[in-house]
Amino acid sequence: MRKLRMAGTVTAMFLLVMIILITSFQIAIYGDSEYRFYEKEYRKYRVTEDLHMSMENVMKVTDYMMDYLIGREEVLSVKTEVDGRRQDFFNEQDRLHMADVRKLFLGGLKIRNFLVVFVAALFLLSLLWKNRKEGQKERDIGNQCFRAYSISLGVFLLTITLLAVAVSVDFTACFTLFHELFFSNDLWLFDPASDYMIRMLPEGFFADMVFRIGGIFLGILLGVWVLFYLWKRYENYKERL
Repeated sequence: MRKLRMAGTVTAMFLLVMIILITSFQIAIYGDSEYRFYEKEYRKYRVTEDLHMSMENVMKVTDYMMDYLIGREEVLSVKTEVDGRRQDFFNEQDRLHMADVRKLFLGGLKIRNFLVVFVAALFLLSLLWKNRKEGQKERDIGNQCFRAYSISLGVFLLTITLLAVAVSVDFTACFTLFHELFFSNDLWLFDPASDYMIRMLPEGFFADMVFRIGGIFLGILLGVWVLFYLWKRYENYKERL
């Protein structure tokens, strides 16, 4: 029974890490309501010069695009000054591809919300089982969660390291593989000569975003590990009293 409980706890901790991963995406993409990271990237890659747009107009397009991605807008269409004339910034391919991206992103958030409820339910069941089991040591759950989370953390840290190496060696190949795995069409293949969106969001932008997500993910992972460690120490301290 003890091994079964440990297996269940490890499963719950893996799901917790998945919750943290999806949340890291959300924080990286939407954590700053003024999108200062995006503006910094636009300056870095000289996006305004390439599009012949003002930074103000680029940021207005960004605000609308991000509202669409999160579901606050239903139609991806923004009239603005680009390339010296007023026109819709997005074309039909943009709209079709971003519709796929929105489904993927919102689907991920729904999965995250379901996992939050599921992991919370597992945790409550563990507490109820502890209270029912006569002679159960007070520190067992804290220690078990710490061990299980440490196992999950080790697996994901190894995965992150391997991904970081792969991305550093050949980001284009990783970027292509990601799209081939998650999209069933080739609408993500844009022509910079005719598509404004891909000129606003060059490959370098996505590379920087990947490392931004990775940094947030790693920071939260380690922060949660510290919390579990402190919980374990507290329970052990109570046991000695």
